[in-house]
Amino acid sequence: MSDRNAESSTDKMLRYLRETDPLREQLTLNIIKTLDLLSGSNGLDVGCGGGTQALMLANAVGPQGHVTGLDISPELLEYANGFTAKKGLSDRVSFREGNFAKLPFADNTFDWLWSSDCVGPLPTTNEIARVVKPGGSLNIVFWSYEQLLPGYPILEAKLKATSAGLAPFAKGSKPEAHHIRMLSKFKEMGLTELQASTFVETVHAPLSDEMRTAMTDIIEMRWPGVETELSKDDFELFQCLTDPDSPDFVLNMPDYYGFYTYSVFKGKVPIS
Repeated sequence: MSDRNAESSTDKMLRYLRETDPLREQLTLNIIKTLDLLSGSNGLDVGCGGGTQALMLANAVGPQGHVTGLDISPELLEYANGFTAKKGLSDRVSFREGNFAKLPFADNTFDWLWSSDCVGPLPTTNEIARVVKPGGSLNIVFWSYEQLLPGYPILEAKLKATSAGLAPFAKGSKPEAHHIRMLSKFKEMGLTELQASTFVETVHAPLSDEMRTAMTDIIEMRWPGVETELSKDDFELFQCLTDPDSPDFVLNMPDYYGFYTYSVFKGKVPIS
């Protein structure tokens, strides 16, 4: 654990991305298949992180297509460029540093837009629709629910009610601002052919080493800094269940089973 504590925030994020990619890969591929992205199309991945999903999207649109990844972190983009080069896809995937509140692209540049796990900071305004051509689609994807501590529903309910558990929704926010009500935001943006769906991924024992590492990261990422929002007894139980060095570590359960969901919201830019 000491090596983890010594990591910089960027190194930690890169490790999380690398180690949890196997956990999300098949689910992401299943989602992409439902989007019906046209072969040879040109898309934008907003908040692309380490670039893994940009490569999946590039494979979906074929060798004549192109995907541009946008992220605000130069460190993540450096990793993404190196990762893409190793996969031999630098001619089909490129990356650019920028802020999605003011996208550095001209109007009607892309055939479609994809953004995964950026729903909190992502401004669902006409700015993200501006860069998509009429008839093109916006596809917003995010983690929406989980059950990761089997046998401890009361503790998990309390964790879901913490600031970390509710994020990106904050106390005092208006109900209509909740990310699950994305369809209303899309409607306000003038999008048409609105769709919403949810995909489920399950995890169960026995866990491979790769899956165990990924799930350890997911649990660590899901509820950071909850000590001040739980009772002393609840926090001690939480530590016992989520510390890999604990004999009660939840992933050691011989009957471990958990699941999580991703929700997908899709809309099209109207053709005038």
